[in-house]
Amino acid sequence: MNRLTIGVLTGVSLLGAVTCTSAAAQGATLPEVTVTGTREKALLNETPAAVGVIKGETVRQDRPNHPMQIMSQIPGVAVAVTNGEGHTTSIRHPFTTNPVYLFLEDGIPIRSTGFFNHNALYEINIPQSGGIEVIRGPGTALYGSDAIGGVINVLTRTPPKQGEFTLGGDIGGHGWRRLLLGGGNTIGDNGFRADLNLTHTDGWRDTTKYDRQSGTFRWDRALGNDAVLKTVLAFSKIDQQTGANSPLTLADYTNNPTRNYLPIAYRKVDAFRLSASYEKEWDNTLLSITPYIRDNSMELLASFTLNSDPTVSLSENRSYGVMAKWRRDFPQFMRARLIVGADVDYSPGGRTEDSLNVSVTGAAPSRVFNAYSIARRVYDYDVTFKGISPYVHGEISPSERLRVTGGVRFDHLSYSFENHFAGAPIFVPAGITFPAARFYGQVNNTDVTYKHVSPKLGATYAITKDTHVFAGYTHGFRAPSEGNLFRPSVGASAAAANASAAASSTLKPIKADQLEVGLRGNVGALSYDVVVYDLTKKDDIVSQRDPVTTLTTTVNAGKTRHRGIEIGAGAPFAGHFRADAAFSYARHTYEDWVTNNGTFTGKEIEAAPRVMTNTRLTWLPQKDARVQLEWVRLGSYWLDAANTQKYGGHDLFNLRVNWPLTKDVAINSSVYNLTDRRYADSAQVSSNQPVLSPGLPRTLYVGLEAKW
Repeated sequence: MNRLTIGVLTGVSLLGAVTCTSAAAQGATLPEVTVTGTREKALLNETPAAVGVIKGETVRQDRPNHPMQIMSQIPGVAVAVTNGEGHTTSIRHPFTTNPVYLFLEDGIPIRSTGFFNHNALYEINIPQSGGIEVIRGPGTALYGSDAIGGVINVLTRTPPKQGEFTLGGDIGGHGWRRLLLGGGNTIGDNGFRADLNLTHTDGWRDTTKYDRQSGTFRWDRALGNDAVLKTVLAFSKIDQQTGANSPLTLADYTNNPTRNYLPIAYRKVDAFRLSASYEKEWDNTLLSITPYIRDNSMELLASFTLNSDPTVSLSENRSYGVMAKWRRDFPQFMRARLIVGADVDYSPGGRTEDSLNVSVTGAAPSRVFNAYSIARRVYDYDVTFKGISPYVHGEISPSERLRVTGGVRFDHLSYSFENHFAGAPIFVPAGITFPAARFYGQVNNTDVTYKHVSPKLGATYAITKDTHVFAGYTHGFRAPSEGNLFRPSVGASAAAANASAAASSTLKPIKADQLEVGLRGNVGALSYDVVVYDLTKKDDIVSQRDPVTTLTTTVNAGKTRHRGIEIGAGAPFAGHFRADAAFSYARHTYEDWVTNNGTFTGKEIEAAPRVMTNTRLTWLPQKDARVQLEWVRLGSYWLDAANTQKYGGHDLFNLRVNWPLTKDVAINSSVYNLTDRRYADSAQVSSNQPVLSPGLPRTLYVGLEAKW
């Protein structure tokens, strides 16, 4: 078997490289092929879903230090910094840490549904990836629980056809240092690639350093002329001080933004993934079997609960799973395609958590947490998540221009829970200075099961060769995670803790329904993509106070609505220039929302900007040379559910330069926040005052990269 055969087999694999309309296009909005919309390489113009793509070439040129520096290139997608490479995400939803997004690597979920982590992108080696694809809106019919707001699929890099090695290093402000090295080759029937990312920063705010080590190894082996085996091993190890998202009072935000009220907070993450994907294609038939192993652990002293429930926890889980799929094409019968598959996930894990006594100075909202000691253990349990999820997907073309798709998935998800502290709530007396006495409710040993059916239906129509319209209905759901079910909210009394524990273990899945219509195509050199959507989410999880007992419990009672338009466009002009833009306008509202803090029905949801834009002007003077000016606009948003206070939004300008010094050596440089604008990564209300987490000031990064 020669290198050409390896390349062909790799290209037709489920998770092969994405081809774009033009090799010279930077961030083109209309790629020809996507692999995420159907788990199968497919033409985008026959995919009835809003799929955005960032090419691997763009990722390597941009060399993002954080996902927020690249994800906004897709219309309607934004990522905000919490700490280090931690993040919140906004895709057809407000910025949130809630589990409404599904994060994948080569189509495999980064984590089990039962052990969701909103920071999952930091467990992936994005700067050395082969590209990023995003489905905006529910993708549950193929991908299962969590895919309500969107699906983010990060692709690994394909092994090179010839031997290559790359060594690159970056330095920048605030003690930033990063080493990126990688390479690979194809020898006979075997293609392989390995990449390593070593990163350190001191952090620009006080006590906010972090370190990460990430690596990816991929081995593609041709098995005859019709099959390929792809093995991927990936790991990330992260150690960070997480007070970087410490919100500040307006005075400190304006005059002393490097302050950190939460210096004791930290996070230590270990993530390991191993998968082997076997694919065989013959006589219009494809068989795909992908077994995988995941191992995740996180030690966390959470910054976001220090003011209400200071704890340090250790959560661990290991996953054993398989994703199997059979596809059959019927080219003589209206180009019909049938895909039948099943996903199986077995994920045992557990949690230990200790309540803390903390030493503080000052008063809220500028209280500073200086030190801590362990008070007592308050949670200690084992929990095993199991999932068995068959699905079917079909496509048919009643006419040459019309393509109709449909699918349905059945999820049978369950938890087996064993509590080492089953019984009465755990009591923690008041500390010396903070906080008051607390009670931690305990869920008794139990099994919890969810069964859910998720349909989808869509169609695409070619108005002309270069103009396509699509419409689709998708349904999504999100099963409660182990933290929702078995780690109830802390109570001020034993009765409150018992009520919280009883309510948490009976939570139901959140459900979402979406209608969307889109138009995409090309007008000369201009490519464009326009989508209008209406997404309604029901049975959302809210905290409510019983009017009789006055006890607060967590229940399924909320309903929200998310409507908007997303526009992407890009075109070359004047020979060596290119312009690209991503724009979205959305309204996110509470349709039925009664909580322990009041009734907010009819209000806009907090942390939900109406406008998000990304505009890039690129100069391409010669091969491998690029100068790009980027303008990122985030509109205003409410700080509270009552809609009484607002953050005014911000405009950021970034500059990127890639320039070859020799045939094999290039310099890259970027200036983030070119105008040194004071802006907020996040903002909310605390003690009836606005508090803001300041974003990175103007910072220069410079790097060299050599290739052999």
